[in-house]
Amino acid sequence: MDRGKQIRPKAVLLDRDGVINFDSPDYILSPEQWQPIPGALEAIARLHSAGIKLAIVSNQSGLGRGMMDRDTFNDIHAKMMLAIEQAGGYISHVAYCPHGPDDGCVCRKPLPGMVIDSLAALNLPDKPEDALFIGDSIRDVEAAFAAKVPAMLVQSGYGDADKILEKSRQLMPEIQAFANLATAVDAVLGEC
Repeated sequence: MDRGKQIRPKAVLLDRDGVINFDSPDYILSPEQWQPIPGALEAIARLHSAGIKLAIVSNQSGLGRGMMDRDTFNDIHAKMMLAIEQAGGYISHVAYCPHGPDDGCVCRKPLPGMVIDSLAALNLPDKPEDALFIGDSIRDVEAAFAAKVPAMLVQSGYGDADKILEKSRQLMPEIQAFANLATAVDAVLGEC
């Protein structure tokens, strides 16, 4: 979707790992491993300052796989939220799926459950076009597409960014890709 021709979104839904913080194929399993991508926290603060509501929508199967306990997950989450708030940002809603890929849940991306729940929490249940999902994987784009939410990609995750973009364009031919959240937010706010 060409955001240059669109009205600024009322809400932005963000994936966590690979968008806000560095990701790892071995999961983020401790607060020490949670490290923000340079510019991401400031980008969130810029969206918040512009009056855009923010939500985080994230698969966290490390919980369901027993790779970390709930207390450790909560500690990672607390570190992230504090860092976002210290940078001047604010997250209105957090949705995460603790299930593994074979658990048969209805929330795990690429299913749209968490996206739909987040739209409701942000008072946009009937206006998915007023939101924007920023992710780094095809699962993010598939979940956004299923919920009828426009999407953007960032290429700061650990996957093959070119293949992710190619697959994403099969669903959303006009999808844009940016190096990271900071440059994506430049486009959202018309600052590039």
